[in-house]
Amino acid sequence: MDIHIVTLFPDLFTSPLKESILGKAQERGVVRVAIHDLRDHTEGKHRVADDAPYGGGVGMVLKPEPIIRCLEAISAEAGPATVVLLTPQGTPFSQEMAKRLAKEERLVLLCGRYEGVDERIRLHYTDLEVSIGDYVLAGGEIPALVVLDSTVRLLPGVVGEERSIQEDSFEAGLLDHPHYTRPVEVEGLEVPGVLLSGDHEAIRLWRRKESLRRTRARRPDLFASAPLTDEDRELLKEIEAEEAEAG
Repeated sequence: MDIHIVTLFPDLFTSPLKESILGKAQERGVVRVAIHDLRDHTEGKHRVADDAPYGGGVGMVLKPEPIIRCLEAISAEAGPATVVLLTPQGTPFSQEMAKRLAKEERLVLLCGRYEGVDERIRLHYTDLEVSIGDYVLAGGEIPALVVLDSTVRLLPGVVGEERSIQEDSFEAGLLDHPHYTRPVEVEGLEVPGVLLSGDHEAIRLWRRKESLRRTRARRPDLFASAPLTDEDRELLKEIEAEEAEAG
């Protein structure tokens, strides 16, 4: 997979791209990440990439010409790509969107800054607008890293134990179950006995039950649309009985 990041602040990506899954994916040749400094596509010695908005108002807007030149240079060098604009006004990012992007051969992640990009870029030069949440950041660099990390880990050969991806939160419409590791007891707090039992079926049911319990309590929006099986419904009855008994 070929991923190009267009940004005014390329150094923000230096360390994250060297570490953990992103670093390993590049070492293995599963993904190639190229960083493009938007200022390299400006004109004049001051390398200005932004300007005041027409109509007045506070803040600055990223100029269209440097972005267009950068996108054209990427296309000429690497070929056509899906252009993703990182903006608070975009479609909320999700696991399903990460799966969709992971199927693309080539991506361009365009990092917004200041008051955003010239509207002509949004309308005519991007394929998808993405937001990572209902809040505003200084720019699109952190959202780009979120999209990058979430998407790259889905590529074959990136995560050593691929079954772990299938059991992640959101993969089955539910949050993940609780996890425990050694030691068995810490400060008087013990690992649930079922996880030490060696009974694989009992462990599977406990994990599914806790996943249902957690999603129902923390994310009722997810729970409302989760595909539930007959077994899930029986587990929910147990949860409701336990909650009623606890008062």
